Amino acid sequence: MSRIEQILPYANARKTNYRFVVLALIFIVYALNYADRTNIGAVLPFIIDEFHISNFEAGSIASMFFLGYALSQIPAGFLIAKRGIRGLVALSIFGFSAFTWLMGTASSVLGLKGIRLGLGLTEGPCPVGLASTINNWFPAKEKATATGVYIASTMFAPILVPPLAVWIALTWGWRWVFFSFAIPGIIIALAWYLLVKTRPAESKFVSKQELGYINDECTAGKGARWNIVMDKKFSALDKMIRVRELTPIDSVKGVFTSKNIIGDCLAYFMMVSVLYGLLTWIPLYLVKEKGFDFMRMGLVASMPCIGGFVGAILGGYISDKLLGRRRKPTMIFTAISTVVMMFIMLNIAQITADVCLGLFFVGFCLNIGWPAFTAYGMAASDAKIYPVTASVINTGGNLGGFVSPMLAGFLLDYTGSFNTVFTYFGICAAVGLAVILIIDEPR
Repeated sequence: MSRIEQILPYANARKTNYRFVVLALIFIVYALNYADRTNIGAVLPFIIDEFHISNFEAGSIASMFFLGYALSQIPAGFLIAKRGIRGLVALSIFGFSAFTWLMGTASSVLGLKGIRLGLGLTEGPCPVGLASTINNWFPAKEKATATGVYIASTMFAPILVPPLAVWIALTWGWRWVFFSFAIPGIIIALAWYLLVKTRPAESKFVSKQELGYINDECTAGKGARWNIVMDKKFSALDKMIRVRELTPIDSVKGVFTSKNIIGDCLAYFMMVSVLYGLLTWIPLYLVKEKGFDFMRMGLVASMPCIGGFVGAILGGYISDKLLGRRRKPTMIFTAISTVVMMFIMLNIAQITADVCLGLFFVGFCLNIGWPAFTAYGMAASDAKIYPVTASVINTGGNLGGFVSPMLAGFLLDYTGSFNTVFTYFGICAAVGLAVILIIDEPR
């Protein structure tokens, strides 16, 4: 009897594709995750008016989420590596939905900060768990594409969030934004627990054929399918991106001492600084700088997310299919094009169509390389240690989300101009590019 038959005697004879059902749930979970964290940007103008606070203070409310989020990443990585994905992810979904509800009950700025901190702590296990689910459930040749779909969910939710949140706030008050957004998560937490197992071998919905397809191509991260596709047409590119034969990291010490993981972490910090700085301050930028009314702001503020949705899916496909599983090229493109787009935003005309187009390409350029930051860790470490690797990368990245909204708010208070804010974002992207160029591309 084969090993697959021993571990999965109940599998159907027909070939299943249940991993795509799991991917659909991943998409929904992370879309809810992002909706609950980014709705603060759309309601910040209402909160500023009600509590009479400065831009720095408003930015610190948004930033507290990322402090909690960063603090919970590494403990979540260790817990998931030890206990598995199923229960911890379901608990995380329920927890962040509960804290979203509590946001609507806050009666002070201090209360808002404390609840945002709790929201971050409870959301923390989610991305580590979802990335680990992709790592467990998908063969190497599909990992970046699956990650692209996963990352695209982060842009899908914010497409809907600004106009929906503004409409709710204008109709029933800003507190109802949080009450309304909390409800779907409770339902999805139950669905995740019932439908997703830590590994495909544990699921009754996975056939022997599908399990064999997954296992044959991602056995412990050591199979040939993990390798990038070698071809003469890539020789110049491989030299530029520093392709190296690297042994996958298989220990906690290896994660924390790896130049490549720390480099990916730092580059991710810089790019997250840009993304979350934009998601926090674009609504106010449109109202104060461009003179948009609230409803028009809600629609235009979605443009970076529409561009990001397209960019994330396209970026994962390009990395997997067109670049032979190379991760650095799309990361480099994202950093360079983001610098260019920040320069364009500094000089953009006060015309609605121009602003919409500019914000679309900001989101598109940022997200072309976004899946690669996560997929890079899958190639650099083996499957067993990957939850820890993912948690370290996410910790660094989301510390950028903690620093950026506050620093952007400070710059806005100090100078009174969004030009300094976009300049700051451009500098972050340039530093990210320098770090990306230094790390190796694992062969």
